[in-house]
Amino acid sequence: MTTDKDAPISGETPRDEGTDATAPADPGPGADGATDIEGDLGTDGNLDSPLHLRPAALRDHGPVEHRDAVFELRKVSVSYGSHRAVGDVSLDVFRHNITALIGPSGCGKSTLLRSLNRMNDLIPGARVDGEVLYHGENLYGPRVDPVRVRKVIGMVFQKPNPFPKSIYDNVAFGPRTMGIKQNMDDIVEEALRGAALWDEVKDKLSSNGLALSGGQQQRLCIARAIAVKPEVLLMDEPCSALDPIATLKIEDLIQQLKDEYTIVIVTHNMQQAARVSDMTAFFSVRVDGGARTGELVEYEDTEKIFSAPGDQRTEDYVSGRFG
Repeated sequence: MTTDKDAPISGETPRDEGTDATAPADPGPGADGATDIEGDLGTDGNLDSPLHLRPAALRDHGPVEHRDAVFELRKVSVSYGSHRAVGDVSLDVFRHNITALIGPSGCGKSTLLRSLNRMNDLIPGARVDGEVLYHGENLYGPRVDPVRVRKVIGMVFQKPNPFPKSIYDNVAFGPRTMGIKQNMDDIVEEALRGAALWDEVKDKLSSNGLALSGGQQQRLCIARAIAVKPEVLLMDEPCSALDPIATLKIEDLIQQLKDEYTIVIVTHNMQQAARVSDMTAFFSVRVDGGARTGELVEYEDTEKIFSAPGDQRTEDYVSGRFG
Protein backbone atom coordinates (compact mmCIF):
# COMPACT_ATOMS: atom_id res chain seq x y z
CA MET A 1 0.00 0.00 0.00
CA THR A 2 1.24 3.46 -0.84
CA THR A 3 1.35 5.59 2.27
CA ASP A 4 0.89 9.35 2.45
CA LYS A 5 4.60 9.67 3.05
CA ASP A 6 5.27 7.98 -0.27
CA ALA A 7 2.79 10.08 -2.26
CA PRO A 8 4.14 12.53 -4.84
CA ILE A 9 4.81 16.08 -3.72
CA SER A 10 4.21 17.77 -7.08
CA GLY A 11 2.14 17.28 -10.16
CA GLU A 12 -1.12 15.40 -9.94
CA THR A 13 -1.85 13.84 -6.56
CA PRO A 14 -3.89 10.67 -6.18
CA ARG A 15 -7.02 11.51 -4.20
CA ASP A 16 -9.32 9.30 -2.26
CA GLU A 17 -11.98 10.01 0.33
CA GLY A 18 -10.79 12.68 2.72
CA THR A 19 -7.57 13.53 0.89
CA ASP A 20 -8.73 17.12 0.49
CA ALA A 21 -9.63 19.44 3.36
CA THR A 22 -13.35 19.41 2.64
CA ALA A 23 -16.45 17.90 4.22
CA PRO A 24 -17.22 14.39 2.98
CA ALA A 25 -20.69 15.20 1.67
CA ASP A 26 -20.03 18.79 0.66
CA PRO A 27 -16.92 19.49 -1.42
CA GLY A 28 -17.01 23.20 -0.66
CA PRO A 29 -14.82 24.82 2.02
CA GLY A 30 -16.03 23.31 5.23
CA ALA A 31 -13.94 20.62 6.91
CA ASP A 32 -10.82 20.72 8.91
CA GLY A 33 -7.56 20.38 7.04
CA ALA A 34 -5.90 17.12 7.90
CA THR A 35 -2.21 17.35 8.47
CA ASP A 36 0.72 15.21 7.44
CA ILE A 37 3.65 15.58 9.83
CA GLU A 38 5.63 12.89 8.08
CA GLY A 39 5.08 13.67 4.42
CA ASP A 40 7.13 16.04 2.29
CA LEU A 41 5.44 19.20 1.03
CA GLY A 42 8.35 20.79 -0.72
CA THR A 43 9.25 21.50 -4.28
CA ASP A 44 12.03 21.22 -6.79
CA GLY A 45 13.71 18.29 -5.05
CA ASN A 46 15.31 20.58 -2.46
CA LEU A 47 15.34 18.58 0.75
CA ASP A 48 16.49 21.64 2.68
CA SER A 49 13.32 23.47 1.67
CA PRO A 50 11.17 24.42 4.71
CA LEU A 51 8.26 22.60 3.09
CA HIS A 52 10.22 19.36 3.42
CA LEU A 53 10.70 19.75 7.14
CA ARG A 54 8.49 17.95 9.59
CA PRO A 55 6.42 20.39 11.65
CA ALA A 56 7.44 18.66 14.87
CA ALA A 57 11.03 19.65 14.12
CA LEU A 58 9.92 23.23 13.49
CA ARG A 59 8.27 23.72 16.86
CA ASP A 60 10.69 25.84 18.85
CA HIS A 61 9.32 26.58 22.30
CA GLY A 62 11.66 29.53 22.73
CA PRO A 63 10.59 32.93 24.06
CA VAL A 64 7.84 34.74 22.18
CA GLU A 65 10.06 37.78 21.71
CA HIS A 66 12.18 35.84 19.23
CA ARG A 67 9.25 36.25 16.86
CA ASP A 68 10.15 33.52 14.40
CA ALA A 69 7.87 33.97 11.40
CA VAL A 70 5.82 30.98 10.26
CA PHE A 71 4.07 32.98 7.53
CA GLU A 72 5.37 36.01 5.67
CA LEU A 73 2.76 37.70 3.50
CA ARG A 74 4.13 40.08 0.89
CA LYS A 75 1.63 42.28 -1.00
CA VAL A 76 -0.99 39.53 -0.99
CA SER A 77 -4.22 40.23 -2.84
CA VAL A 78 -7.14 37.83 -3.32
CA SER A 79 -9.63 38.31 -6.14
CA TYR A 80 -12.79 36.53 -7.23
CA GLY A 81 -13.02 37.05 -10.95
CA SER A 82 -12.61 40.78 -11.58
CA HIS A 83 -13.44 41.72 -7.96
CA ARG A 84 -10.52 42.20 -5.61
CA ALA A 85 -11.74 41.11 -2.17
CA VAL A 86 -8.63 42.13 -0.23
CA GLY A 87 -5.51 43.85 -1.49
CA ASP A 88 -1.82 44.41 -0.82
CA VAL A 89 -1.56 42.76 2.59
CA SER A 90 1.92 42.42 4.06
CA LEU A 91 2.42 40.94 7.53
CA ASP A 92 4.23 38.17 9.41
CA VAL A 93 2.55 35.50 11.54
CA PHE A 94 4.75 34.36 14.40
CA ARG A 95 5.29 30.87 15.79
CA HIS A 96 3.27 29.91 18.88
CA ASN A 97 1.38 33.19 18.73
CA ILE A 98 -2.36 33.63 18.41
CA THR A 99 -2.95 36.16 15.66
CA ALA A 100 -6.42 37.71 15.43
CA LEU A 101 -7.85 39.19 12.24
CA ILE A 102 -10.55 41.75 13.04
CA GLY A 103 -12.60 44.24 11.07
CA PRO A 104 -16.09 44.93 9.73
CA SER A 105 -17.96 42.46 7.52
CA GLY A 106 -16.72 42.36 3.96
CA CYS A 107 -13.16 43.48 4.69
CA GLY A 108 -11.58 40.21 3.51
CA LYS A 109 -10.58 38.64 6.83
CA SER A 110 -11.86 35.15 6.04
CA THR A 111 -10.71 35.43 2.44
CA LEU A 112 -7.17 36.16 3.62
CA LEU A 113 -7.34 33.37 6.21
CA ARG A 114 -8.25 30.85 3.51
CA SER A 115 -5.28 31.97 1.42
CA LEU A 116 -2.96 30.66 4.15
CA ASN A 117 -3.75 27.04 3.32
CA ARG A 118 -4.97 27.46 -0.25
CA MET A 119 -8.62 26.84 0.53
CA ASN A 120 -9.45 29.59 -1.96
CA ASP A 121 -8.23 27.20 -4.66
CA LEU A 122 -11.55 25.39 -4.20
CA ILE A 123 -13.55 28.48 -5.20
CA PRO A 124 -13.99 28.96 -8.98
CA GLY A 125 -12.46 32.19 -10.21
CA ALA A 126 -10.39 32.82 -7.08
CA ARG A 127 -6.88 34.17 -7.63
CA VAL A 128 -4.09 34.99 -5.17
CA ASP A 129 -1.39 37.51 -6.12
CA GLY A 130 1.73 38.35 -4.16
CA GLU A 131 3.63 35.90 -1.97
CA VAL A 132 2.44 33.72 0.90
CA LEU A 133 5.65 32.34 2.37
CA TYR A 134 5.54 29.44 4.82
CA HIS A 135 8.94 29.13 6.50
CA GLY A 136 10.31 30.99 3.50
CA GLU A 137 8.68 28.74 0.88
CA ASN A 138 6.05 30.18 -1.47
CA LEU A 139 2.85 28.21 -0.88
CA TYR A 140 1.67 29.19 -4.35
CA GLY A 141 4.79 27.96 -6.09
CA PRO A 142 4.03 26.01 -9.28
CA ARG A 143 5.08 22.64 -7.87
CA VAL A 144 3.65 22.91 -4.34
CA ASP A 145 0.84 20.43 -3.74
CA PRO A 146 -2.11 22.30 -2.13
CA VAL A 147 -3.46 19.09 -0.61
CA ARG A 148 -0.27 18.62 1.38
CA VAL A 149 -0.32 22.30 2.34
CA ARG A 150 -3.75 21.77 3.92
CA LYS A 151 -2.42 18.79 5.83
CA VAL A 152 0.21 20.88 7.60
CA ILE A 153 -2.03 23.93 7.98
CA GLY A 154 -5.34 22.76 9.43
CA MET A 155 -8.60 24.70 9.55
CA VAL A 156 -11.61 24.92 11.85
CA PHE A 157 -14.67 26.60 10.42
CA GLN A 158 -17.35 28.93 11.70
CA LYS A 159 -20.09 26.35 12.01
CA PRO A 160 -19.22 23.04 13.70
CA ASN A 161 -19.20 20.40 10.97
CA PRO A 162 -18.61 16.94 12.44
CA PHE A 163 -18.88 14.11 9.98
CA PRO A 164 -22.00 11.90 10.26
CA LYS A 165 -19.88 9.27 11.96
CA SER A 166 -19.09 8.21 15.50
CA ILE A 167 -17.02 10.45 17.73
CA TYR A 168 -14.17 7.94 17.42
CA ASP A 169 -14.36 7.81 13.62
CA ASN A 170 -14.46 11.60 13.36
CA VAL A 171 -11.12 11.89 15.13
CA ALA A 172 -9.60 8.84 13.42
CA PHE A 173 -10.60 10.05 9.95
CA GLY A 174 -7.46 12.08 9.24
CA PRO A 175 -4.92 9.54 10.51
CA ARG A 176 -6.65 6.79 8.56
CA THR A 177 -6.50 8.75 5.30
CA MET A 178 -2.77 9.13 5.97
CA GLY A 179 -2.43 5.36 6.12
CA ILE A 180 -1.93 5.17 9.88
CA LYS A 181 -3.31 1.93 11.31
CA GLN A 182 -1.48 1.34 14.58
CA ASN A 183 -2.15 2.91 17.98
CA MET A 184 -5.39 4.49 16.75
CA ASP A 185 -6.97 4.34 20.21
CA ASP A 186 -4.06 6.34 21.62
CA ILE A 187 -4.23 8.86 18.78
CA VAL A 188 -7.96 9.41 19.30
CA GLU A 189 -7.58 9.80 23.06
CA GLU A 190 -4.67 12.21 22.73
CA ALA A 191 -6.57 14.38 20.26
CA LEU A 192 -9.72 14.42 22.39
CA ARG A 193 -7.69 15.29 25.45
CA GLY A 194 -5.96 18.03 23.47
CA ALA A 195 -9.37 19.44 22.58
CA ALA A 196 -10.52 19.25 26.23
CA LEU A 197 -13.28 16.84 25.27
CA TRP A 198 -12.07 13.42 26.44
CA ASP A 199 -13.66 13.45 29.90
CA GLU A 200 -17.04 14.34 28.39
CA VAL A 201 -17.10 11.66 25.67
CA LYS A 202 -14.78 8.83 26.75
CA ASP A 203 -17.73 6.58 27.63
CA LYS A 204 -19.63 7.21 24.38
CA LEU A 205 -17.02 7.17 21.63
CA SER A 206 -19.32 5.08 19.43
CA SER A 207 -22.07 7.73 19.58
CA ASN A 208 -22.70 9.92 16.55
CA GLY A 209 -20.73 13.16 16.64
CA LEU A 210 -23.84 15.03 15.51
CA ALA A 211 -25.52 14.16 18.83
CA LEU A 212 -23.10 16.40 20.76
CA SER A 213 -23.92 19.96 21.79
CA GLY A 214 -22.74 22.81 19.58
CA GLY A 215 -19.74 23.57 21.76
CA GLN A 216 -18.80 19.91 21.98
CA GLN A 217 -19.13 19.55 18.22
CA GLN A 218 -16.71 22.43 17.69
CA ARG A 219 -14.21 20.87 20.08
CA LEU A 220 -14.66 17.58 18.21
CA CYS A 221 -13.77 19.40 14.99
CA ILE A 222 -10.68 20.81 16.70
CA ALA A 223 -9.77 17.29 17.88
CA ARG A 224 -10.19 16.06 14.30
CA ALA A 225 -7.89 18.81 13.06
CA ILE A 226 -5.13 18.19 15.61
CA ALA A 227 -5.27 14.38 15.41
CA VAL A 228 -2.74 14.50 12.59
CA LYS A 229 -0.58 17.12 14.34
CA PRO A 230 -0.51 20.17 12.07
CA GLU A 231 1.84 23.02 12.78
CA VAL A 232 -0.77 25.71 12.19
CA LEU A 233 -4.48 25.98 13.03
CA LEU A 234 -6.62 28.47 11.14
CA MET A 235 -9.91 29.31 12.87
CA ASP A 236 -12.68 31.18 11.06
CA GLU A 237 -14.97 32.64 13.74
CA PRO A 238 -14.98 29.35 15.67
CA CYS A 239 -17.26 30.69 18.42
CA SER A 240 -19.81 32.68 16.43
CA ALA A 241 -22.46 29.94 16.58
CA LEU A 242 -21.87 29.11 20.27
CA ASP A 243 -23.39 30.32 23.53
CA PRO A 244 -21.24 32.31 26.00
CA ILE A 245 -20.34 29.30 28.16
CA ALA A 246 -19.26 27.20 25.16
CA THR A 247 -17.39 30.23 23.80
CA LEU A 248 -15.34 30.55 26.99
CA LYS A 249 -14.43 26.86 26.80
CA ILE A 250 -13.20 27.29 23.23
CA GLU A 251 -11.23 30.40 24.21
CA ASP A 252 -9.57 28.56 27.08
CA LEU A 253 -8.76 25.73 24.71
CA ILE A 254 -7.24 28.10 22.14
CA GLN A 255 -4.94 29.51 24.82
CA GLN A 256 -3.78 25.99 25.68
CA LEU A 257 -3.30 24.99 22.05
CA LYS A 258 -0.85 27.77 21.29
CA ASP A 259 1.82 25.88 23.22
CA GLU A 260 1.74 23.31 20.42
CA TYR A 261 0.42 25.23 17.42
CA THR A 262 0.55 28.57 15.70
CA ILE A 263 -3.01 29.90 15.54
CA VAL A 264 -4.66 32.47 13.28
CA ILE A 265 -8.24 33.35 14.19
CA VAL A 266 -10.88 35.50 12.51
CA THR A 267 -13.32 37.06 14.95
CA HIS A 268 -15.93 39.81 15.07
CA ASN A 269 -15.79 39.75 18.87
CA MET A 270 -13.49 42.52 20.06
CA GLN A 271 -13.42 41.20 23.62
CA GLN A 272 -12.45 37.78 22.33
CA ALA A 273 -9.60 39.20 20.25
CA ALA A 274 -8.36 41.15 23.26
CA ARG A 275 -8.62 38.11 25.54
CA VAL A 276 -6.97 35.41 23.46
CA SER A 277 -4.61 36.92 20.89
CA ASP A 278 -0.98 38.03 20.99
CA MET A 279 -1.07 39.96 17.71
CA THR A 280 -4.03 41.68 16.05
CA ALA A 281 -4.48 42.80 12.45
CA PHE A 282 -7.26 45.32 11.82
CA PHE A 283 -8.80 45.37 8.35
CA SER A 284 -11.18 47.92 6.89
CA VAL A 285 -12.91 48.47 3.55
CA ARG A 286 -11.76 50.92 0.90
CA VAL A 287 -14.47 52.12 -1.50
CA ASP A 288 -13.20 53.25 -4.89
CA GLY A 289 -15.69 54.03 -7.64
CA GLY A 290 -18.25 51.73 -6.07
CA ALA A 291 -15.80 48.83 -5.71
CA ARG A 292 -15.19 47.64 -2.15
CA THR A 293 -11.76 46.20 -1.33
CA GLY A 294 -10.52 45.00 2.04
CA GLU A 295 -7.27 46.52 3.24
CA LEU A 296 -4.94 46.03 6.19
CA VAL A 297 -4.96 49.18 8.31
CA GLU A 298 -2.78 48.22 11.26
CA TYR A 299 -0.98 45.16 12.60
CA GLU A 300 0.52 45.27 16.08
CA ASP A 301 0.71 43.58 19.46
CA THR A 302 -2.85 43.13 20.69
CA GLU A 303 -2.28 45.27 23.76
CA LYS A 304 -1.21 48.20 21.58
CA ILE A 305 -4.09 47.76 19.14
CA PHE A 306 -6.62 47.99 21.97
CA SER A 307 -4.89 50.56 24.17
CA ALA A 308 -2.90 52.84 21.86
CA PRO A 309 -3.62 52.17 18.18
CA GLY A 310 -1.61 54.12 15.65
CA ASP A 311 -4.46 54.79 13.22
CA GLN A 312 -7.68 56.66 13.93
CA ARG A 313 -9.67 54.08 11.98
CA THR A 314 -8.46 51.37 14.35
CA GLU A 315 -9.32 53.52 17.36
CA ASP A 316 -12.82 54.10 16.01
CA TYR A 317 -13.40 50.40 15.39
CA VAL A 318 -12.09 48.93 18.64
CA SER A 319 -13.92 51.61 20.64
CA GLY A 320 -17.20 50.76 18.92
CA ARG A 321 -17.66 53.98 16.95
CA PHE A 322 -18.23 51.98 13.78
CA GLY A 323 -18.37 48.39 12.58
